[in-house]
Amino acid sequence: MALNPKLKDWQGRRVWLVGASSGIGRALATALHARGAQVIVSARQAALLDEFVAQHPGATAIALDALDEAAVQRAAQQIGPLDLCLYCAGYYKPMRAQDFSLAEALRHLDVNYVGALKVLAAVLPTFLKQGHGHISLVSSVAGYRGLPKSLGYGPSKAALSHLAEALYLDLSPQIGVSVIHPGFVETPLTAQNDFHMPALISPAQAADEILKGWARGSFEIHFPKRFTLFLKLLRHLGHGLYFNVVRRTTGL
Repeated sequence: MALNPKLKDWQGRRVWLVGASSGIGRALATALHARGAQVIVSARQAALLDEFVAQHPGATAIALDALDEAAVQRAAQQIGPLDLCLYCAGYYKPMRAQDFSLAEALRHLDVNYVGALKVLAAVLPTFLKQGHGHISLVSSVAGYRGLPKSLGYGPSKAALSHLAEALYLDLSPQIGVSVIHPGFVETPLTAQNDFHMPALISPAQAADEILKGWARGSFEIHFPKRFTLFLKLLRHLGHGLYFNVVRRTTGL
């Protein structure tokens, strides 16, 4: 069942992707540009954004730090009307309790969640005034339940997923809201992992799955299914069984 207006025709649609210098964000920007969207890309790394614009004529780059509230507000005012805003900025460092760092935990929370709030504060008035549009947040399957080495990352992504659900209840059906839960995607963030990543996919494959989800009108978009469906099943286990399965599976 479609929970959002289906997004299939991208010709001329104005889309702002925050966190689009690499990985899923850049792959999505490429795919949307190819489908005729007016793509605006933002991230901290201006050189990578300029490179994208040079390769994709008609695209616009606005370099900014999502944690800089004033810069985000200026960018939103410069952009004006929007059909879709995607927050895909992310930060990840493996962390366990034995190596707990408050600074690292707060950095995860700032980039993965607080940044999304600052972008939301900037674009929500536009969407409400228009009475239409779509807000999409890139979370992670790490936000489903607690996982080893995810002491900083998982909670910040869980907060983002919760935010998407609350937004949907307030904004639908006039304004679409979706949350994206990728499994392992080959990006600079996952390159830090020193363990086997099951069902690893490319950013281009991830972008294709997201476009399919938007076209279906999905609220939750998760992939690859051969991995995410297993994690969804684990969500329904009692704590004792869940902890046992995770420890046996990961060896941690």
